[in-house]
Amino acid sequence: MDSMLLLHLMSYLSLEKIRAIYIDHQLQAMSADWGQFVSDQCAALNIPCIVEPVEVQAGNLEHQARTARYQAYLKHLKPNEILVLAHHQQDQAETLMLRLLSGAGVQGLAAMKSVDTREQFTIWRPLLDISREQICQWTVQLNVQNIHDPTNLDIHYDRAWCRHELWSVLQNRYPKMQQALSRTSYLMQDADEILQQVLQQDLALCGTATELDLKKLAQLSTARQRQLLSAWMKGQDIYRPSFEMVERLLHEVIASKSDAQAVLHWNQYYYVRYQQKLYRLSPEEYLAEKNQSHISEQTVCLELGQKITLLSGKYLAETAKIGLSASLLAKKLNLVMREGGEKIHLYGRVGAWPLKKAIQEAQIFPWQRYRIQILSIDNVMLGVFTPKGFWLAQSEYCEVGGWQPNLIS
Repeated sequence: MDSMLLLHLMSYLSLEKIRAIYIDHQLQAMSADWGQFVSDQCAALNIPCIVEPVEVQAGNLEHQARTARYQAYLKHLKPNEILVLAHHQQDQAETLMLRLLSGAGVQGLAAMKSVDTREQFTIWRPLLDISREQICQWTVQLNVQNIHDPTNLDIHYDRAWCRHELWSVLQNRYPKMQQALSRTSYLMQDADEILQQVLQQDLALCGTATELDLKKLAQLSTARQRQLLSAWMKGQDIYRPSFEMVERLLHEVIASKSDAQAVLHWNQYYYVRYQQKLYRLSPEEYLAEKNQSHISEQTVCLELGQKITLLSGKYLAETAKIGLSASLLAKKLNLVMREGGEKIHLYGRVGAWPLKKAIQEAQIFPWQRYRIQILSIDNVMLGVFTPKGFWLAQSEYCEVGGWQPNLIS
């Protein structure tokens, strides 16, 4: 009823600028017929209409249906178009109540915005301050035809249960409950806007979307630390982590011993501390070593201007002020994985020192160290390929005007 009323109101307001879309979730036998009904109503109003069937994935049905619906919206929205939805005041109050019962914070209790500007599109909800009773009256007055979805009466779903079981009990006690909850959502939106400004300042102080400086994080109050970590873990996703998950990050990872290999896995990402920084890693990056089929030893032949792709990146053999002897070009050079315990005499430094110490000093992350490979000939170390570039080793093969592989990507 609310969506069909919105369709008619928008046709009066700006007929030449609107299009309609019907999302067929294919969850009910009649859904295709409903799509035809919407198409017929749009044709009568001279409004272009799209009927988009979607596949709803397994899991929480309400959440998965919403996800499929918004993916369909994104598929059809054109640049500078606004998505207009028919949420009304009772929808807003129900949303706030359900989020309160799920333990949501300020952002969750802000519920729906009348104008919601997102990264990919903007939503406008012109009926958000209109009661369902008003919508019913307008629908009758304007003779707006509509369809009643039987799932709206199925109290198996949280929103239907809230609407048909809980709502009447609370409203009998608090007659102005709907208006009060709607007003609370606006107050929470103000609070959330202020909080977002503080969060942006704290994030600018402490790091980026993928790493946080723990020394600077510790300068914040406990409450601001929790809020920053919650927003940081959320990233570009829809939902924040639970309070318990943020507490686990604080106590199990951030507060772990400096030499501990603590890691927290949440929502497809791995959260790892290294020295005084906290990193947010994708599975591809964190699990790369486990997924890598290692070649313990191989040979390579290099020529000037030649590119070579190794575990640590892509390299280009170029001339250098100090580099490897030209006699090594086109020769078979040995390339082996770092195993631990090796020593390296870096060119320009006094004496050999453990390769592990050089790696630590260069701040190469533990999850990247499997990429390190040692270049040699006749058991003489020529250098080391690392994610930070090629390290030239002191040897009889070093010469002025030589060459070396330079990391290009």
